[in-house]
Amino acid sequence: MPSRDPIPAQKNEQVEVNSDDEADPELVELLRQHLGLGGGQAKNAPPETRVLEGAQYVFDNAIDVAVSREFTKEAAETIWRMMQKKEYSTQTWSEHELHPQTKDESTVDFIFAMDLLNFSFFSDEEEEPKRFCVEYRGKCWTGYWSLVAILRRALDEDIPITTPDFWVDEDKCTEELLKHVFRSATDEEIPMFKERVQCLREAGEVLCGEFGGSFANCVDSANFSAAGLVNILTENFSCFRDEAIFHGKRVRLYKRAQILVADLWACFNGENFGEFHDIDKITMFADYRIPQMLHQLNCIRYAPKLDSHIRDRKPIEPGSNWEIELRGTSIWCVELIKREIERRHPEVKMGGKKASAKSLENGGEATEDTEAKAVAETGQRKAYGINAILIDFFLYDTMKSLEAENNESIPHHRTRSIWY
Repeated sequence: MPSRDPIPAQKNEQVEVNSDDEADPELVELLRQHLGLGGGQAKNAPPETRVLEGAQYVFDNAIDVAVSREFTKEAAETIWRMMQKKEYSTQTWSEHELHPQTKDESTVDFIFAMDLLNFSFFSDEEEEPKRFCVEYRGKCWTGYWSLVAILRRALDEDIPITTPDFWVDEDKCTEELLKHVFRSATDEEIPMFKERVQCLREAGEVLCGEFGGSFANCVDSANFSAAGLVNILTENFSCFRDEAIFHGKRVRLYKRAQILVADLWACFNGENFGEFHDIDKITMFADYRIPQMLHQLNCIRYAPKLDSHIRDRKPIEPGSNWEIELRGTSIWCVELIKREIERRHPEVKMGGKKASAKSLENGGEATEDTEAKAVAETGQRKAYGINAILIDFFLYDTMKSLEAENNESIPHHRTRSIWY
């Protein structure tokens, strides 16, 4: 396993970031506030998650995970073209068979429960028929989709699995009933069952005690700010506080908190409960599938020891340098991909708007008339907006397709954690 001690690292050339020898800006800011020196972030400044800032720091100090600028630029163009061809947008989210089709407060509850439990689905079984899976509507579902199937199946059985009041009622929401809810079609049980129960109990207590028993109240309190909602989640729910110490600095990764906001945005197509004026502050969601896909594209590369470790399917400890490098560098790599796409195709830059189409002809805000005219005159397709969320969704779906075809160039890294 890699050393957990800070090691002086050779810097990547693309970014300049504070070195380990410099004072932690968070501590400096706290000291300035304590001494009344001011000069920090204004009290009414827009919310920031600081995830991207941490990812940049990890990238800059990473030793065993590197980004290829050349392949990242190539991948950016490939990703853009494929996303345009598939007309990839927020609408794509609802096209998945198991995702909810209704657009009301019950859907908000469903998405909260879904991303509250959205972690650690990979199996320890070598033989595929023995791996954990969920049978629902005549199909067997694995990975993330097994969780969505679990929730849909429970609701079909009149078990209120998406209701916070139910989670805290241990007379009704018993461990025995929850084992039935999470039951597998094989002998292998769902990984981290006890941790999932703990997440349900804790979240239920917070929602019922602080937010009137409804996650919709959390959404309302964010005032249409994606970053604000992420901060509400991470400040009030310890099971969303996905942070780590890397080379002496605290970095925020916030995978599940961010994907919860992104799922709301995508499900509601940027409207109603999904309306966020700063949605582009959300980064990619650092899990084990996107690093795998970025490696498949040659965008990120591993040092030989780490490469062998992953190929041998050996576990990587949560919070270790290797794990944080894999996750943080992947966030930064997707950010570079996004910036490259926006540099080459400025018409797809979303700037906080929902993923509506824009004219390829002039890069301006499109109307139905201008889109129709552009397509008629140029024969080109309309361009769909792109941000880190949609790139992540696209890379995840692509990686799952490659897995189904047995076309993975490297296994995903294996870390058991509630964070992803």
